[in-house]
Amino acid sequence: MIHTRGPWFKDETGRTVMLRGVNLGGSTKVPTRPDGATWNPEGFFDHRDVSFVGRPFPLSEADEHYSRLRQWGFNCLRFLITWEAVEHAGPGLYDEEYLDYLYAVVKKAGQYDFHVFVDPHQDVYSRFSGGDGAPGWTLEAAGFNMRNFKETGAAIVHQTHGDPFPRMVWPTNAYKLAAATMFTLFFAGNDFAPKTKVDGIPIQDYLQGHYLNAMKMVAKKLRSLDCVMGFDTLNEPQRGYVGVKDLRPLYGILDVGIVPTPWQSMQLGAGYPQRVKHLERTVLGTVNKGTVSINQEKRSAWLPGRECIWKQNGIWDLDEKGQPVLLKPDYFHKVNGREVDFVRDYLTPFINKMISAIRNVKQGWIGFIESEVNNYPPHWQEAADLNLVNVPHWYDGPLLYLKKYFPFIGFNEITGQVIFGRKNVEKAYQAQLAEIKQLTKERLGDIPTLIGEFGIPYDMENKKAYRNGKFQNHVKAMDRSMRMMEASLLNYTIWNYTADNTNARGDLWNDEDLSIFSRDQQTDMTDINSGGRALQAVIRPFPMALAGEPVVSNFNPQTSTYTLEFIGDPKITAPSEIFFPQWHYAKGAEIKISDGSYEIVADQQILRFFQGEATNHKIKITPK
Repeated sequence: MIHTRGPWFKDETGRTVMLRGVNLGGSTKVPTRPDGATWNPEGFFDHRDVSFVGRPFPLSEADEHYSRLRQWGFNCLRFLITWEAVEHAGPGLYDEEYLDYLYAVVKKAGQYDFHVFVDPHQDVYSRFSGGDGAPGWTLEAAGFNMRNFKETGAAIVHQTHGDPFPRMVWPTNAYKLAAATMFTLFFAGNDFAPKTKVDGIPIQDYLQGHYLNAMKMVAKKLRSLDCVMGFDTLNEPQRGYVGVKDLRPLYGILDVGIVPTPWQSMQLGAGYPQRVKHLERTVLGTVNKGTVSINQEKRSAWLPGRECIWKQNGIWDLDEKGQPVLLKPDYFHKVNGREVDFVRDYLTPFINKMISAIRNVKQGWIGFIESEVNNYPPHWQEAADLNLVNVPHWYDGPLLYLKKYFPFIGFNEITGQVIFGRKNVEKAYQAQLAEIKQLTKERLGDIPTLIGEFGIPYDMENKKAYRNGKFQNHVKAMDRSMRMMEASLLNYTIWNYTADNTNARGDLWNDEDLSIFSRDQQTDMTDINSGGRALQAVIRPFPMALAGEPVVSNFNPQTSTYTLEFIGDPKITAPSEIFFPQWHYAKGAEIKISDGSYEIVADQQILRFFQGEATNHKIKITPK
């Protein structure tokens, strides 16, 4: 089993292991029974009677998919699960059939020598608030009526909105009533909703307690599997309303579509119509398209007999004319006169709880920790002593949101800066990733960084490649992102590999289509590479295990030239191992080494390098 040492992963021989993996997989966010694809509304609200058995793929297909991923050089899996998959039937009711399936499919991954870490995945809290993650009964416990989210603007949900579903609109749910409320309750309910209890238990303790117990059930099921390195704490946690200084203006960084302010959201949820902004994102930024009237039907986002949690906790009330009045616009900004910090006050304590819960099941598991998306990690120097890995995410913004490859345009999601010029974009992207790695060291200490998600949409340019079979821009886009990873010597897991991806519906979730594999591109079932997308860039040499530490690792997919430099450790006797893909070197290769000797193990696609007397080693591979 690998372990952490300083900023690197190490194996039992002391070699540095570079983790190159995928997220498995995109459709894991939705049930297999009933068909949970977000375009399908049938059975959507029967949230207790579902099954996730068969996610990420049926056990009968495991050998096919694991073989393919190994053939492509991957050695790591960020293995998605959801809280809903484990505890959908009700509080404390665990799906044993799913847990048995999960054990079997992860055990099979170990037979293919994958390093696995479990990702308890969520996006904008739950399927019922437009994403995935938490069971439906958690929203009901808070008093929400999920059937009225559309009319009240509490969430935009594919199943109830219908087609066409606005492109990349789902992240805006983080700032709408349903998800923003649930995140606030989950992380900070004790401070901001002290009057709200479930079965006599403060709602924060109730929600976190059930989440942690569900993850412990998963941990107990998997603890005997040596391939499991550890657990992520929670995918892309978000603060909800925590820290909002004023509830009256917009506060989201990804506002697009029909966007109510927090105060408007609370009024809409209570049945009071509002006129709200309609925003549209362009390549140069967000533009205001006017206003739209919402909830003329005066529906309530709350169950009969329940009222708005924020009214219950004194943020707003009705005046003498029966109209809503905001009493505490800065309610979420301070606690006991002290300005709150979401990461310091709420996220870090949660991460500690999650890591403790998992390690109570198995000591030695690595904790993979996430801060908010597009935000900085916490100041937490103790992390270096806790066997932790920082797993931030990074995406090429214009490519992801506009689904077009712009070699000359980039975007910094943190600063909001638009970047022009090919060289400037690459320089800026490389700097962003270098900064991520540096921030890990400055804030968390000397621990590894693994980019938990990055990837490209394959349905770019209105799915033109699906019609003409030309994926050249996809290769360029994927290569740009991967070169940026290599420049900073980052470990990473690509988003994603979806076994049941289709050209028509992508990854089956919110019309996203980022899978590096699709059955619809699979023209030859006997060819393990068939079905792969942009493989010229995806498949690339890399240092699987180095008898030392890397200095340079870069690959040019146009020429199939690979360059590696590393500082050797003479105390390590095991050879270095470099992935030597048949895809690029089927006809052989010219290999130049600075010292020592090498051998090629063709059937394993491995180049073994035996270091000589030199300290600095260089290897260059070019195809014949």
